[in-house]
Amino acid sequence: MPLRPGRCYRHFSGPPYTRKEYIPGAPPPKITKFTMGNLINDYDYVLELTASEAGQVRHNALEAARVIANKYLSTEVGDVNFLMKVRIYPHHVLRENKMMAFAGADRLQDGMRLSFGKPIGLAARVYPGDVVIEVRVKKDAVLKAKEALRRAASKLSIPTQIVIKALKPQLQSI
Repeated sequence: MPLRPGRCYRHFSGPPYTRKEYIPGAPPPKITKFTMGNLINDYDYVLELTASEAGQVRHNALEAARVIANKYLSTEVGDVNFLMKVRIYPHHVLRENKMMAFAGADRLQDGMRLSFGKPIGLAARVYPGDVVIEVRVKKDAVLKAKEALRRAASKLSIPTQIVIKALKPQLQSI
């Protein structure tokens, strides 16, 4: 079955479903790396992609945002001139009660009876002000990093904003 859109899992209610030792068939997260770039450089600015609303971000959306931001920063700034971190981890296991949608399907399924669902993916729960992705760069690459975070934000199902902070006290925020 194809993947449902992010709007199906954006909002949440109730406690998270995280105990993987009790969940058979819980998939692993699709995010391969949480830290990219040069760890030991002296950076001037940190740009943070923060959540504006509470919601859930699926692990495949996080991976897509990470890939697009990393690709843009690698080509525009260079691999050794930035540090990017994905700051949230997908713990919550998403479930789906799969329904058949063809003629005669009403005789093959029970509808909402015992509709707990099977694990189909993972999501990270975010709240307003939570940092999703962080990028550290030098002063001359701030606009490129801002564009990378803008592209990453388009992959996420929640509204976000970009916050720019100076790491050194003598620098003014842009």
